[in-house]
Amino acid sequence: MSGVITSERDQERDQERDQGQDQATATAPATDLVDVKPLPVWFFAFEGVCGAAYDLCHAWSGAWMVIAAFAAVNIVVGLTVLRRRMKLVRAMLKNSRTRKIAFGLIALRLSAHAALGAVGAEVTSAAGHLAFAAVMFGATVALLYVDQRIAFKALGLGDAR
Repeated sequence: MSGVITSERDQERDQERDQGQDQATATAPATDLVDVKPLPVWFFAFEGVCGAAYDLCHAWSGAWMVIAAFAAVNIVVGLTVLRRRMKLVRAMLKNSRTRKIAFGLIALRLSAHAALGAVGAEVTSAAGHLAFAAVMFGATVALLYVDQRIAFKALGLGDAR
């Protein structure tokens, strides 16, 4: 009988210790990111181009070279100018909400093209692909900016403008 009581007390202590560790880890990212400023909206332009890449490549066959050059510029800017904000970038990439945005945008593209194909209004012209690219670019940049603002507010880091 005393063995059962002891194990219950041990379990309660373990649960309290685990809850304390959970609270400590919940506040740890906020203290690590306190000095980090939010990423500027223009930084999300590369992600917007990635979101629009499919339609850009369909509208213009040489677009992949521009996209590759833009990727190189994004990497250089990320590693130099925004070096101090790399913790924020890593935190956003690990965030499940950011992954949901990426998969949601892919699903949006596939379902929109499938729906247009089902009704016989497939996007085949360069203008149609450019319009689709503009919508995907805007949606990607806006959603990532909003995701950053939500993350900053959740961590209590102030305004993410």
